[in-house]
Amino acid sequence: MKDNQQIIIFDTTLRDGEQSPGAAMTKEEKIRIARQLEKLGVNVIEAGFAAASPGDFDAIHTIAGLIHNSTVCSLARASENDVRRAGEAIQPAMQHPEKNGRIHTFIATSKIHMENKLRMTEDQVVDRAVQAVKWALEYTHDVEFSAEDAVRSDIDFLVRVFDAVIEAGATTINVPDTVGYSIPAPWGERMTTLIQRVKHSDKVVWSTHCHNDLGMAVANSLA
Repeated sequence: MKDNQQIIIFDTTLRDGEQSPGAAMTKEEKIRIARQLEKLGVNVIEAGFAAASPGDFDAIHTIAGLIHNSTVCSLARASENDVRRAGEAIQPAMQHPEKNGRIHTFIATSKIHMENKLRMTEDQVVDRAVQAVKWALEYTHDVEFSAEDAVRSDIDFLVRVFDAVIEAGATTINVPDTVGYSIPAPWGERMTTLIQRVKHSDKVVWSTHCHNDLGMAVANSLA
């Protein structure tokens, strides 16, 4: 939310929703869902993960050309290839002034992920996050950054990362509960703390992406 009066709906049915068991969708099914989401007035449709497969790329590319009233988005890891594929996939949405495409890039910021998955230091993660935003800006002015596993990330480090990516040009900051670990009170407190401490927090849209492992996704989002 930019302020207390504006709520932006970011729907990830076509990307994260498809990861649910038995929820694989054909291109035609994705197009049908995207059209319905547009009719519902959804602000942003995350149509897939362009670098994941040729099928995902094709679906995003097609949807980006068909949807007119919602922003079409592709997910991308903080790698040059991922961002490039995302940028290419959303190009049909960039052909007309009234349309828009978004790149949603992410990197893990929790100690357990940085040490055991990324094998990167904090400095390296910050540098990569900034570089990913800069790569994305070569394709679109609408760039979202997510700190994967933010719920288990050190709050001081999150502030540092968010400060850096906002300075680099990110326009939306997403704080995900990647492992579905949190409950409403501490999650709301974490969001409030970040918004208060991050420089220029008023210049970006703040977003949250909560998983439902504990049945708390909606409650956490509202918190």
